[in-house]
Amino acid sequence: MKLQERGTLLIPVDFTNQSLLAIKQSYNLAKYTHSKITLLHTYDKVGSEMYEELKALTKQTETESGVPTEYMNVKGNMYAEVTRIAEDIKATLVMVGLESHMTAKNIIGESASKMIRECYCPVITIRGKENKEGCENILLPLDLSRESREKVDVAVQFAHYFGASIRILSVFSLSDAAYENQLLAYSNQVKQYIKGKGISCSNKSLASENVADSIVEYANKVESDLIVIMNKPTLSIKEYFSGTEAQKVIDISNLPVMTINPSKKESMTHFGSGL
Repeated sequence: MKLQERGTLLIPVDFTNQSLLAIKQSYNLAKYTHSKITLLHTYDKVGSEMYEELKALTKQTETESGVPTEYMNVKGNMYAEVTRIAEDIKATLVMVGLESHMTAKNIIGESASKMIRECYCPVITIRGKENKEGCENILLPLDLSRESREKVDVAVQFAHYFGASIRILSVFSLSDAAYENQLLAYSNQVKQYIKGKGISCSNKSLASENVADSIVEYANKVESDLIVIMNKPTLSIKEYFSGTEAQKVIDISNLPVMTINPSKKESMTHFGSGL
């Protein structure tokens, strides 16, 4: 999978601090990819459209970013409309600021979790309060799922845009030696592949039963600017209520997280958690 250049960065705006922070963090990426920015505001009833505020924010964004910026004002649920509009306009990427945390109700209903899981394109979620203007250090957690491999080229592409290095992280359970050996071998292959693309790369393995916590803790330890993860194509009943490891990373990370949905392919074999 590759991110399209000269595309559109779609940013949902509800005028919270987090959504405004997401806009500012899109500037460099929009410049590097020669993309335009589209601000999406949704409203639930006539009288709450906020047209003037949205027009002013669009003008400010274009002035500050130096890239073409437009807006859309649509009646409906924010999360449902992001999913629909991202596909309609063939968005390159969605950047969304998150303030609330995941609950079982959020996973099932119209929510950020569902939007990320169903979105046409990759989604960068921003929960932290710090505005990271660049990206020097990308964390790439790996598992043995086939769809997980699709995120490697996206991480490589981002590293080229920003001149960043990539850190591979393999998290395994001490109770599964066979999985550990396969994962370590695979992470070494990916490391060599990334280095072959001219990007600085290192790999680290951790034994842990708490995958999401370990990923976020390590990302902060090495001062990562972005965590790149992969969604699972389908959820079990348990995951509908407790969430996947990928969803847990999004929920607890104070760092920006890019989530990529796997391509729709038949006869996929699933080996891991989809990180």
